[in-house]
Amino acid sequence: MIRFLYIIGLCALALPVWAGENIVLCTGFQLTADRHEVNGATIRIFSGDGVTEMPASLVARVETVAPSALPAPVVPVAVATPMPEALPKPAPVALGPAALAEAAAIKYALPSAFVAGVMRAESGFNVNAVSPKGAIGLMQLMPETARELGVNPALPSENTDAGTRYLRDLLARYEDKPDQVVLALAAYNAGPAAVDKYHGVPPYRETREYILRVLKAWNPPPAAK
Repeated sequence: MIRFLYIIGLCALALPVWAGENIVLCTGFQLTADRHEVNGATIRIFSGDGVTEMPASLVARVETVAPSALPAPVVPVAVATPMPEALPKPAPVALGPAALAEAAAIKYALPSAFVAGVMRAESGFNVNAVSPKGAIGLMQLMPETARELGVNPALPSENTDAGTRYLRDLLARYEDKPDQVVLALAAYNAGPAAVDKYHGVPPYRETREYILRVLKAWNPPPAAK
């Protein structure tokens, strides 16, 4: 990427181009001016709409200059200077399934082992899992559910977040029921309509085994001594 730096040759007093005098200072430096006036020990130099005053002792002489002898207007010169190269952006850190489950659990105030248990039962922690029915990803979101939740189910972070949010909403749906967790898991697996139809856990072998897998992962049995 190139940034253009404009360098313009300017005289010290920003005098106009078509001046009629050269004010030669004792230092040898020259100023162009329209005209000048001497008032005692002070000289006033007129240039365009500006007036500059200085001690007359600093002026060696004043020369009259014909317009044709004046230098041509200074044209800005574009000098290409390279911009410093932008530092590369750090690559995003991809979280593993366990970390994704924990982050989503914290966000939606659910036990992390519970969310991880659902994830394990749904996909076996396989980010690329696709069921025969078309459920996608870690939390096995159906495409229509993903659309309702406004996420891309192929992205593990969005899949986990949306699945955990949906699980939280199902728990809220059955919060007045004594078997709240079991009903929420049944609705997650078979759909709320099936739970409503059977007024509880549907008589589906897959759903019942699913609920047991999640509960065992959430509350594993004590190790044998």
